[in-house]
Amino acid sequence: MGIEMNFEGKIALITGASSGLGNRFAKVLAQAGAQVVLASRRVERLKELRAEIEAGGGAAHVVALDVTDYSSIKSAIAHAETEAGPIDILVNNSGVSTTQRLVDVTPEDYAFVMDTNQRGAFFVAQETAKRMIARAKGDPKKQHRIINIASVAGLRVLPQIGIYCMSKAAVVHMTKSMAVEWGRYGINVNAICPGYISTEINAEHFGTEQGHALINMLPRKRLGKPEDLDGLLLLLASEESRFINGAIITADDGMSAQ
Repeated sequence: MGIEMNFEGKIALITGASSGLGNRFAKVLAQAGAQVVLASRRVERLKELRAEIEAGGGAAHVVALDVTDYSSIKSAIAHAETEAGPIDILVNNSGVSTTQRLVDVTPEDYAFVMDTNQRGAFFVAQETAKRMIARAKGDPKKQHRIINIASVAGLRVLPQIGIYCMSKAAVVHMTKSMAVEWGRYGINVNAICPGYISTEINAEHFGTEQGHALINMLPRKRLGKPEDLDGLLLLLASEESRFINGAIITADDGMSAQ
């Protein structure tokens, strides 16, 4: 008795898809059969990713999205549904960080992180959910999935990224609130909390002496890879996750267990 996750006919919107984990999430869902909508500010990078997905036999669309701009959120989601169709799956992935002590944080630094990681994530989910709820009222059996990308930093404080930790802690509580309020409409809202994952964004840092010292503090003295999240992403995006709602799931190789 096996479980087969087939995303044929599903539309998945991935924010922050131009690099890092978002890039990987888009490729994985496209390979699984979903039509993916790639969203970020860096449209040229998205076009390159779209070409790569299409070359592999997948279907992808590109929309420009600045999650710090409410009007951009509304227009991007409307554009996504016009281009691809009603969104079944949202991977709410956009995120930024700064490295500094709390006493050095300026109002601009604070707004930079919070406007993307918390405020932006909230309004992307809200605008998508409004459309999902409207469809669910016409078809109560309709299933939708929202996957918020939080962080292990939202569950424990890590040095010199305090504002990032605060923003991701807000995403954790946001996920639970959304799950409670939207669950009645067949919308399952869950969060993935990755640990340290190596991507092109942070590879240079992890190659430094400070980066090596951090790796040596991890339980198995290794970084994760983007593909280490594939199985969890597919589960939470699928209809097999029907009984998983409001879950905050760590994928950190035991880091949060220390």
